[in-house]
Amino acid sequence: MTAPLSLVGTYGSPYSLKVRAVLRYRHIPFTWVLQNTPGERALPKPPVAIIPVLGFPDASGTVTEVMVDSTPQIARLEAMFAERSLVPTDPAIAFLDLLIEDFADEWVTKAMYHYRWAPPEAVARARRLLPVWPMLHADDARLDQWGEFIVDRQVGRRALVGSTDANAPVIESSYVRLLEILNRQIEAHDFLLGDRPGSADFGLYGQLSQLVIIEPTSTALCLELAPRVYSWVNRMDDLSWWAVDGDGGWADRSQVPSPTLRPLLHEIGATYVPFMLANEAALAAGEPEVVCTIRGLEYRQGAFPYQGKTIRWLREARAALEEADRAWVDGVLAGTGCEALFA
Repeated sequence: MTAPLSLVGTYGSPYSLKVRAVLRYRHIPFTWVLQNTPGERALPKPPVAIIPVLGFPDASGTVTEVMVDSTPQIARLEAMFAERSLVPTDPAIAFLDLLIEDFADEWVTKAMYHYRWAPPEAVARARRLLPVWPMLHADDARLDQWGEFIVDRQVGRRALVGSTDANAPVIESSYVRLLEILNRQIEAHDFLLGDRPGSADFGLYGQLSQLVIIEPTSTALCLELAPRVYSWVNRMDDLSWWAVDGDGGWADRSQVPSPTLRPLLHEIGATYVPFMLANEAALAAGEPEVVCTIRGLEYRQGAFPYQGKTIRWLREARAALEEADRAWVDGVLAGTGCEALFA
C-alpha cells in the first residue's frame, strides 16, 4: 500500500478545507496534520509559510517533498491519480471549471476575509476560536495573547486586501448575489458542471466553508437567503460516498451553461473580471493600489502579484485549447463580461 500524503492545515483556512475535501472525494489516502502542532514541525519546511501544505512521501513512507497553493496542488494530484478526476473530459468545459475556481479563490475570498475581520461580532469570535484549534491545552492567558496577535495582524491587513468600509457595499452585495445564484443552481443540480464535482465546486466550497459555517454575519445571511447552500457546503466537506462511474457524469455542451449557471458567469464578469484587469494594470504600471469600478461602485485595494499570475494561467489555458473549443468557450462567455479577460 502506498504511504499516505500529508496535508497541513487548519479548520479556519478555506484553502485547507478545499484540498482536504478533494482528497476525501478522490479517495486519496492522506493524513490531516493540524497547523502549529508537532506533526507539522516534523515535516520539511514549505517554500513559503502558508497553508495548506501538501506533503509527498518517498518509497520509505517519509515525507521528503512539500508544496503549497491549492490550485497547483490539485493539478499535481490529477497527474498522480486517475480515479475520480476533477477535470471535465471536454477541454472547453474544463476551462470553464478553471475560470470558476479562480473566481472562488481570488474574488469570493474577499467576502470570506471581510466577514471574518470587519463585523465586530465576527472579530470577537475569531479572537477566541482561531487560537484554540491548535492549542487545546493552552491556558486562557496564552490563548488571549495569541488571539490578540492574530486579530491585530489580520485586521491591520483589511485595507490591503479590500475589506474596507468603503468597499463593503461591493463585497457584501456580491456575496448575497452569489448565495442567491448558488441556491437556484443547487435546486436544479448537485454540482456546477454535471453530476460530479470539479475544481470549481471545491473552490467555492473552500470559501463557503467559512462564510456559511463559521462567520456569524455571513452564516445568518445564508440561512435566511439560501438554505440549500448551507446544506451543500456540509455535503461537500466529505464526498467520499458520492458514486462516480469512470469518466462519466460531466455535463455536455448542450447543457452548459444551464439557465441557473449563466447568472454565475455574469457575476464573475461583473466583479472578478474588472478587479483582475485593474490589478494587472496596476502591476504593469508599478502602482501599489488597484482602483476599479464594480457594478457602478469604486473599489480599491492593494495590488497583488499572485493574481497577476492566475490571470496569465487562465489566458494560457484558453490559448492551449483547440480552435473549435476556444470558439465555443468564447461564445459561452460572450456578453457575460468574462470575455474582457481575453480581449
